Amino acid sequence: MKLYETVFIVRQDATPNQVETLAQDYTKIIRDNGGDVAKTEFCGLRSLAYPIKKNTKGHYVLMNLKAAADIVKEVERQMKLNENVLRYLTIKVEAHDPNPSPLMQQKNFNPDRNRGYDDDHDDLLPTVAESA
Repeated sequence: MKLYETVFIVRQDATPNQVETLAQDYTKIIRDNGGDVAKTEFCGLRSLAYPIKKNTKGHYVLMNLKAAADIVKEVERQMKLNENVLRYLTIKVEAHDPNPSPLMQQKNFNPDRNRGYDDDHDDLLPTVAESA
């Protein structure tokens, strides 16, 4: 089995409970087919870069998966069929990062200052070594 990271965005009018239920449904599909979900992060309601299906905000969810490719395809198929899921993206990774994702580290996100980072959070900006 290979390691994947999946991020999906749920409509802005969905409640946090509905978002959590969606994540649990996808987790169940993965586990029922022999895969595993190492981590699920609910990144909250965030502004989108551009409107998607008339939504300007969305609930972001990140899942770290260990599964076969056919299981990932089934989860993506379920996401495509669900009208509440605006977008999803799955990538294959070499290893899962146990630390919080960059989305979670930007809790004090302020779009009006310093390209979105508070002065206190300059350490969140990627360095040349990290981006390589």
